[in-house]
Amino acid sequence: MLRPDYPLRTDRLLLRPFEPGDLAELYAYQSLPEVARFLYWEPRDLEESRVFLQQKMASSALEKEGDWLVMAVLWRETGALVGEVNLQWRSREHRQGEIGYIFNPAYHGRGFATEAAEEGLRLGFEDLGLHRIVGRLDGRNTASARVLERLGMRREAHLVENEFVKGEWSDEIVYAMLRREWDAR
Repeated sequence: MLRPDYPLRTDRLLLRPFEPGDLAELYAYQSLPEVARFLYWEPRDLEESRVFLQQKMASSALEKEGDWLVMAVLWRETGALVGEVNLQWRSREHRQGEIGYIFNPAYHGRGFATEAAEEGLRLGFEDLGLHRIVGRLDGRNTASARVLERLGMRREAHLVENEFVKGEWSDEIVYAMLRREWDAR
């Protein structure tokens, strides 16, 4: 089980559970076509973002395998909600996890996704005791691949046309890191 001692602080960011007051900033990026482009969902309207905010607020701890830990990422300098980082506990027996992130394009190019995802990896490896964490992405999402590479994750698989998403076949790229690789960084 993992229940982080919030808020978590990195050099420039604050990670905490989502709160009701985050709706406007969450909707600001969930409503953008460029954010939803490589995800399973379409741009969300305000009501859909409100529903997903409730789900995100309920995901502040990992209690059993299959759970997602979802953290709002705030830029400490301004207090702005810039995105989110997610950690899934995929398997207790095999000590497996998955990392994910979504960021407002207004804050791209500043290293925020890498910084926040690094804290997600730290939680998974050091606090939850995971052996392996993967990151999965649409094969066309080169910006997300660069984040995982900057974190030191290795590209393990390129699954060709393995999913039919939004009316087209999509490739999936899988990156991974082992605990010993995390420790050696």
